[in-house]
Amino acid sequence: MTQRALDSPGEQPDPVQPPSGPPRGLSASEVAERIARGEVNDVPVRSSRSVTEIIRANVFTRFNLIIGVLWLIMLAVAPIQDSLFGFVIIANTGIGIIQEWRAKKTLDSLAVIGEAKPTVRRDGEAAEVSVSEIVLGDLVELGPGDKVVVDGTVAEADSLEVDESLLTGEADPVIKRTGDAVMSGSFVVAGGGAFTATKVGREAYAAQLAEEASRFTLVQSELRSGISTILKYVTWMMVPTAFGLIISQLVVKDNNFKDSVARTVGGIVPMIPEGLVLLTSVAFAIGVIRLGRKQCLVQELPAIEGLARVDIVCLDKTGTLTEGGMDVTEVRPLNDMDEAYVHRVLAALGSSDPRPNASLQAIIDAHPDGGGWTATRTMPFSSARKYSGASFTEDDGGTSAWLLGAPDVLLEADDPALTETGHLNEQGLRVLLLARVRGELDAPDAASGATPAALVVLEQRLRPDAGDTLAYFEDEHVDAKIISGDNAVSVGAVAQKLGMPGAEHTLDARKLPAEHDEMASAIERNAVFGRVTPQQKRDMVAALQSRGHTVAMTGDGVNDVLALKDADIGVSMGSGSEATRAVAQIVLLDNSFATLPSVVAEGRRVIGNITRVATLFLTKTVYSVLLAVLVVCFQVEYPFLPRHLTLLSTLTIGVPAFFLALAPNKERAHPHFVRRVMRYSVPSGLIAGAATFVTYLLARHHYSGPGALDAETSAATLTLFLVSMWVLAIIARPYTWWRVALVASMGLCFLLVLAVPWLQHFFALKLVGSVMPWTAVAISVMAAAALEVTWKLVGRRFRG
Repeated sequence: MTQRALDSPGEQPDPVQPPSGPPRGLSASEVAERIARGEVNDVPVRSSRSVTEIIRANVFTRFNLIIGVLWLIMLAVAPIQDSLFGFVIIANTGIGIIQEWRAKKTLDSLAVIGEAKPTVRRDGEAAEVSVSEIVLGDLVELGPGDKVVVDGTVAEADSLEVDESLLTGEADPVIKRTGDAVMSGSFVVAGGGAFTATKVGREAYAAQLAEEASRFTLVQSELRSGISTILKYVTWMMVPTAFGLIISQLVVKDNNFKDSVARTVGGIVPMIPEGLVLLTSVAFAIGVIRLGRKQCLVQELPAIEGLARVDIVCLDKTGTLTEGGMDVTEVRPLNDMDEAYVHRVLAALGSSDPRPNASLQAIIDAHPDGGGWTATRTMPFSSARKYSGASFTEDDGGTSAWLLGAPDVLLEADDPALTETGHLNEQGLRVLLLARVRGELDAPDAASGATPAALVVLEQRLRPDAGDTLAYFEDEHVDAKIISGDNAVSVGAVAQKLGMPGAEHTLDARKLPAEHDEMASAIERNAVFGRVTPQQKRDMVAALQSRGHTVAMTGDGVNDVLALKDADIGVSMGSGSEATRAVAQIVLLDNSFATLPSVVAEGRRVIGNITRVATLFLTKTVYSVLLAVLVVCFQVEYPFLPRHLTLLSTLTIGVPAFFLALAPNKERAHPHFVRRVMRYSVPSGLIAGAATFVTYLLARHHYSGPGALDAETSAATLTLFLVSMWVLAIIARPYTWWRVALVASMGLCFLLVLAVPWLQHFFALKLVGSVMPWTAVAISVMAAAALEVTWKLVGRRFRG
């Protein structure tokens, strides 16, 4: 928003509507007629995917198709033990569907709580209705921060200014008069009025945009795009390797056909990281459920991940660090003004605004009598100009015009009242100046030469949880920047009361350089900024982003909308304006700033844990591909049946990954997900695959006669299990009691399979003799040492 748009000649505010004869809106019978004709705003606003879409997304995947075909083949040619992988996939898919359905229920219930309730006038009475209950021809009232929910024509305008930047990209507000068109998706930045709905439902200009923007999404996230990239690489490796394995097992080796098919499938199935996408979706869904219990509505799923990557959080003071309400603590008359007369003026200003902001509401609470004067013209508060005003006809028939706003904007730089204001600001108090206008209120230079009449001192209510939240961000190495439209000294005093680091470094935003790089440097050096205009908030976010920062913006007022929209993550308070809730990815429905650490923690849990389990899954894919390649090159039978790899995958990946993916994790999120996963999983997979194949070749030379293949397979299985367990043990670090218990229980389960005869038979595992089993153990120990050295080298080479 710019001053030019507010003060340009020929665009003066409309006079106040006379008290008699305002439009009464539709009657009850007219509303019923329109509902019967279907002229209702019936656009479905969904916060999540439908149940059908959830089932389709979890069932009809590329890898489920591949595994489904292989499963049907195995059911036809092999015992049920070799088809267990199919039942595991069904169970996994079911878990994914159930968890996302639970997340959907949570989101839908929260969306109802946080849904905007436009005010419509029917039969002359104003009432709040849901967006879907608006009918064609309804008279919808507007105030600062309200979003225009359907297209319409202005019926009443009281200095109405509408921001259409979300539709047109133009940040300057547009002054609307009676008869002008308003479009859905725009929002009110100043003034008020009402409009008649001319297009509802899907005919409204922004209906499709609004529906799409409010839908719960699983896209545009580094984590999910990284997993898609990994799956693409896996497909490229899998197709030629699987083809070579099929040729090797079915054509080159003259084996029993069914056994060859089983071993071929056993080589292909483990190449597929089928549980990775499932666990990612489950981790996100459970995160949504957890945050939902804390009254946090996640409107876009990647916001959980995004906030975990944030390194700078920009905070609006009012409504974020302070509660919405204020209290008038003192009124100090200036220039020998009569105190009683000043109180009459303040009471009249309060009664003149039908939609008062927090400051004016505090004045109304202190002067509830209304003053008794008649307002002839009003100028609503604007974040750009920093003041509001009104003209009155007083009791004696005289007229006067008054402004109420920021002292350092309305006063000359050398005015002695500014010194007094400065002392109050240093105490963390908010100060407004009441000034009498010499000319007309609607004159372009109304503020110039205005006579100071009084200082109104307001005390802001600090949020009790704000200090702890700021301390949390400091501990997590996230820089907090307070960006406010208030006086910089006053904002700095509030920040110091909350114990914010760097609060002593305050800067008046009017002194900020316009160039992005210089602006970013100034923002990085300072922590508190005052007198920031809405456009400056947007520019400050862009400047920080140009330096490579991931920026979160919190706010609740209409002046925060542009910055919320452009920030990497926008966070709005539930009590904030409708416009801020519409553009924010995260809405704190209980208005608790203290919920933000929970969101950060959920994001870190998801990213850190998915990185862990992705390493497990990709290690399996790498060693499976390597084993298949070595089998083709050496022209030998594939060492495993599907039942063996199902057992290994369950004990070393499936079950542990599920618990690890949902565990607490406070590690700060790092970029380059794919690189971080591949740099560990590729060497781990190569070591595991090589160690297993060496054991297999030694076993082929050691065993002979009937049952030799089963003995060879058992020795190779032991090596692969021990090496995979060591990979799991490394990934489970740092150890806690439950992680140690998890790894130990997986080892005990494998020992149980080797010890119980019917389990031995079921999984075709039986260690023969003592030479090869101990040889397999020795090879596993060497592989474990190689893993330790490799992980340390990789960690040293790629720190962070």
